[in-house]
Amino acid sequence: MKLHEYQAKGVFADAGIPTPDSQLASSVDEVLAAAEDVGYPLAIKAQVQVGGRGKAGGIELVENDEEAREAAESILGMDLKGYTVDRVLVEAAVDFVNELYVGVTMDRGEGKPVAMVSTRGGVNIEEVAEEDPDAIVREHVDPAFGMHPYQARNAAFEAGVDREMATDVASVLQTLYDLWDEKDASEAEINPLMVTSEGEVVAADAVMNIDDDALFRHPDLSEMKESAAGLDDLDRKANQYDFDYVRLDGNVGVIGNGAGLVMTTLDLVDYYGGSPANFLDIGGDAKADRVRNALDMVFSDPNVDAIVFNVFGGITRCDEVARGINTALHEIEEIEDPVVVRLAGTNAEEGMEILDTDLVEVEATMEDAVQRTVDIANEVNDQ
Repeated sequence: MKLHEYQAKGVFADAGIPTPDSQLASSVDEVLAAAEDVGYPLAIKAQVQVGGRGKAGGIELVENDEEAREAAESILGMDLKGYTVDRVLVEAAVDFVNELYVGVTMDRGEGKPVAMVSTRGGVNIEEVAEEDPDAIVREHVDPAFGMHPYQARNAAFEAGVDREMATDVASVLQTLYDLWDEKDASEAEINPLMVTSEGEVVAADAVMNIDDDALFRHPDLSEMKESAAGLDDLDRKANQYDFDYVRLDGNVGVIGNGAGLVMTTLDLVDYYGGSPANFLDIGGDAKADRVRNALDMVFSDPNVDAIVFNVFGGITRCDEVARGINTALHEIEEIEDPVVVRLAGTNAEEGMEILDTDLVEVEATMEDAVQRTVDIANEVNDQ
């Protein structure tokens, strides 16, 4: 479960991490009322769970009522990377002299939590990690003992944080790790953690993602889970169909049964010169209805130009998959995204006979299916 910025900041503030004064608003009048309470200058920030909000026009700094009204009218209702903005955070502007990054996640390669600090905050930290990995200091933590204070201080000092600020930054990092651990989070980060002109640190942004399987232990966080508000059509369908639908940046839709098979398919898409649009695993015992729902999901993704449906039947029977594919395609008046299917394993021959080849293309191998789908998607993209 991904918390919105305002939700994550509430969790952080309750734990003692400094955050700017702010109020949530969902209309222009509410923005102006909040601005009067918070005081200018302030930032009006779209509350959608995407990165790069500022570059996309979802964050505006304003100095007075007129500017606040214009910003609110511009941001509320805007389409921001597929999300409709229905709420904004009206937040006091921070007079800062430096921007840092602090975060905690799981390093699966090491099998341990890792706490991170960088003096290159306020920018895409993934780009920093790729371009200059030494700019991010990583401190691995033994989960049996938790983060020791000396580890937090070491991370701040090694990152090059000014000595007079290092203790405060270490304190924030220590608290962030404790929250990550206590709340069963998969990720917790502050980017940027601003150093103010008065020598204080303030969390100007907040990210916190919670393991869905642990929500039963956190009723307070579970109450924050939204069934509709702040979600786009794909999110709503993912909730409705009980799919973990991961959006990517490409145009090749990918459906498979089993995470390993889907990951292999993604790798092949890249190998053959394509770019995957999503990750969708229908599970190991998918019936016809679930197959139909999976196709409905991917057809709803506007970035998809072609779909590869890659199934290896074990518990999943290929004839059930074929029936689901036929049902989904027969329900659609106009199929805009071509579908390429590869079936193998349990009842594969029966499934191939059932498939309506007037509506799908069929390939015998996974490699051929992926390559054909990539070719179709590239042709559409070149038009």
